[in-house]
Amino acid sequence: MTKAQEIAYDLREQILSGALRGGEALPSESKMMSQYGYSRETIRSGVRVLIEEGLVVTGQGQGKYVREDYPPVVWNWTTLESRSRHANAVEGRTAGDQWASVISENGNAPRQDISVSIVEPPPHVRERLELPANGLAVARKRVRFIDNRPYALADSYFPQELVNGTPLMEPRDVSAPGGILASVGLVQAKYVDEISVRMPTRQEAELLALPAATPVAEHTRTGYDADGRPLRCMVTILPGDRHKILYEVSTD
Repeated sequence: MTKAQEIAYDLREQILSGALRGGEALPSESKMMSQYGYSRETIRSGVRVLIEEGLVVTGQGQGKYVREDYPPVVWNWTTLESRSRHANAVEGRTAGDQWASVISENGNAPRQDISVSIVEPPPHVRERLELPANGLAVARKRVRFIDNRPYALADSYFPQELVNGTPLMEPRDVSAPGGILASVGLVQAKYVDEISVRMPTRQEAELLALPAATPVAEHTRTGYDADGRPLRCMVTILPGDRHKILYEVSTD
């Protein structure tokens, strides 16, 4: 074990045991130099190991802090976008956007930064929506916050000709009994889900304030009507340190 690995091992044990708690600053470099008897560069090398592992983050200035865990959110994707849940929504905490409704029901404060634009969608979204090479989509892009902490990115794409003139063109939270699409005669009868796990892009890491070494799940849900026509493709980016996805699968 090198000297840097020794430092990393000792600090790691303190973090995992709770002796150093989430959000707490590491001892100063000078203090660790005195404690371990090693050079400043060796101390920095040991701390760098923990930054690469995602256990330590860099704060303002030169401070290093134990990574603070986010309270996990459990998502039951089987029921989250069910028509029955939409239909049973009532005024108050359970009304409106289903994501916000779930967060409110758990006693937390949801918020979404929303932008709407007409775009050439990414290739995989174009394919899911069966758009021609020059086809355009309406993109509703959302950064989702819980108690003012960024938790997820959710980008929904719709064929432009289907949603022109509907509330989905408005850059704000919109809702309707049974869902906005259903309210304008576009009923999603089936979803196809795809999930991949990867490291985030730089933009995703910045928008979600992700510490180093934080993987994300990319959840793509395509909604189809009863005739198999794609109506919507939603791409959700879920940081691995603050989400759990639950599915209920029938054995029939």
